[in-house]
Amino acid sequence: MQIIALLAAAVMAFSPKAVESAFDGHPGALIILNATGETILRYNATGCDELLPPCSTFKIWNTAIGLETGIITDPDAPFWKWDGKKYWLDAWDHDQTVRSAFTLSCVPAYQSLARKIGAKRMAEYLHKISYGNEDISSGVDVFWLPTPGRKPVLISPMAQAKLIARLLQGELPFSAHTQAVLKDIMKAKETGRGILYGKTGTGTDESGKSNICWYVGYVESGGKTYPFACMIKGKDLTGKNARAVVEKTFSDVGLL
Repeated sequence: MQIIALLAAAVMAFSPKAVESAFDGHPGALIILNATGETILRYNATGCDELLPPCSTFKIWNTAIGLETGIITDPDAPFWKWDGKKYWLDAWDHDQTVRSAFTLSCVPAYQSLARKIGAKRMAEYLHKISYGNEDISSGVDVFWLPTPGRKPVLISPMAQAKLIARLLQGELPFSAHTQAVLKDIMKAKETGRGILYGKTGTGTDESGKSNICWYVGYVESGGKTYPFACMIKGKDLTGKNARAVVEKTFSDVGLL
């Protein structure tokens, strides 16, 4: 009973001022829910509802759809054979497993997966899970990326967090195996107080002068689960900055 009371007090202690400090003057938004999708913290309500390209956070759902369609099975099995091209990140210039491609956010590997899934099945799954505005018209292998001259799919931080909550509640059309693989590859950090699961994402905004940076996932702590989505904008920022906001916010209240 004492542990439950302490956890409840910690959740109540989420402070908008502390969160604002974590953003360090950069515009952004953070939404934290409980396991059933009820809001615990909504920092910058307008920002939480802003529609934005998901960037590499879509790899969560690209992986899930790949698993459901049988294109991929084991997270450590061969997933993508390097095509010999030189990419901007040296770590992408190698064969990848699902785990390594997810961790390294290997865009060409996931573009290959999306092409194998195909536009028809991809559109069907986005509709089944109500993913943002469900728009893949810019191309099955680029629709989640902000690309000049193309219109990406758009989703809000609130919708991102709600989708994670629905996944954890078993409300999405994904098998127990798919959910187990996602949990495995999304695990990012474990402390004595909790476990962090998530995926970063980074892309340029429409102006091309600033970045849209994401961290989407959930925290397990004291037998409870907290889905979240964080978005931060800045010229020299990446998804690692969004992750840092999340880590500080949960750490400050003793849940991570």
